[in-house]
Amino acid sequence: MPGLKALTDRLPPGDMSRSVTLYTSSFSVGVGLSFLISQLVADFYGWRIAFFVTGVAPLGMVIVCLLLAPFKPKPSPGHPLDFRPVFRNRAALAYIFGYGAHCFELYGMRTWIVAFWTFVAARNEGGVLLGPVAVSVLVTLLSLPASVLGNEAAIRFGRRRAITVIMFASATGAIVIGFTATLSPFLLLPLVLLYGLTVPGDSGSLTAGMSQSAIPANRGATMALHSTVGFGSSALGAWGTGVALDAAGGPANCTGWLAAFSLLAAGVLLGPIAVRWADERPKSNVGL
Repeated sequence: MPGLKALTDRLPPGDMSRSVTLYTSSFSVGVGLSFLISQLVADFYGWRIAFFVTGVAPLGMVIVCLLLAPFKPKPSPGHPLDFRPVFRNRAALAYIFGYGAHCFELYGMRTWIVAFWTFVAARNEGGVLLGPVAVSVLVTLLSLPASVLGNEAAIRFGRRRAITVIMFASATGAIVIGFTATLSPFLLLPLVLLYGLTVPGDSGSLTAGMSQSAIPANRGATMALHSTVGFGSSALGAWGTGVALDAAGGPANCTGWLAAFSLLAAGVLLGPIAVRWADERPKSNVGL
């Protein structure tokens, strides 16, 4: 979020959704590549070297930050830890809660996709086109085009409408995978990849909606709440999926995966309820 704040502070007035979407979706590219590179390095050189290699990227980013042209935003009124203006901003709060529902599903899926595909491979005695780590990497890398396309749909058809359609499509995908977990992996793989497109498809739109709805003087605090709700829900999604999986028979049982994917579907379906709060009035009216 500090990086997103630094980005939006430097953008000219107007629609910043494409810039915000590209920024947030690049996170998933980094995550996907880290999965792939760390696995390859660990296989050839051991897990300790994998930690060192993946630690190089943040050091490179330190250099990039030092090369950025300095920019000093206008000081915000009030105390920096006063979040009352953020909670009064109904439009921004709607996107924040919608982002929480999105993150619940996203990180529930990302945390357990390797275990799910291991279950699929084991049922088919290893006869799968791609291994669990490869599927995880591919699903994660799909987040970039998915998020960009989702934001373009939001620009064309309206943000609330696009987010709602994507979330319903994602919930449907989760339910379908849960009910078809015993199918051939050659039939399941396209379903999983399609699900990998719908899950992150609303990410950029939600974050862009939050950023545009934020009162400029409170944008940093709004982003802080956005991040806190999002990653708090991420932890709940990963934990809750595991609880549902164990309660319904465990990772070796197809009913366990039905319960896990059903929980992810239920979580993301809270998103459309949240974004209905979004107020499309001009920003000057928001929070008054």
